[in-house]
Amino acid sequence: MPAQEKIVSIFEHHTDIIRKDRRDTYYGHKICLAGGSSNLILDGVVLDGNPADSELTKVMLARQDEIYGRYPLKVALDGGFASHVNLETAKSNGIKDVCFSKGRGLTEEDMCRSKRVYRMLWKFRAGIESGILWLKRSFGLSRCSWKGLESFKSYVWASIVSANLLTIARRHLS
Repeated sequence: MPAQEKIVSIFEHHTDIIRKDRRDTYYGHKICLAGGSSNLILDGVVLDGNPADSELTKVMLARQDEIYGRYPLKVALDGGFASHVNLETAKSNGIKDVCFSKGRGLTEEDMCRSKRVYRMLWKFRAGIESGILWLKRSFGLSRCSWKGLESFKSYVWASIVSANLLTIARRHLS
């Protein structure tokens, strides 16, 4: 029986099986987040199933074009998004510098104009990871107690909006 047809929760039928690099198995939903240099979460998507990250690059970049009317000039992505095809897709859309946290056969020179830019984007990606951890710990994003798929999506966005409001308030007070 395919994983999509299996029921893994008798309480929440929409729950998906999520495998992380053959390490661990989780139950819930995969979430893709996009953040900016302002430390705000600019976009979030709750995905159906467990698509490979490498399949999501084109979708997430297209969302940035759809939302903001243009592609970003620089992007920093998780190592799971890394592939030659995704690098070419990003570059063909006018993105000048692309940093994957794990190269997977790509060199820094392939991804960015210089090693300095690559290191800057790599550090930015590390900062995004800390923001994701902050969402999980401070805003309960690691475990949702609301029932139903639509409520789950609302819970995710409530966490994102709360984190963004706190980020804005902290900037305003300092």
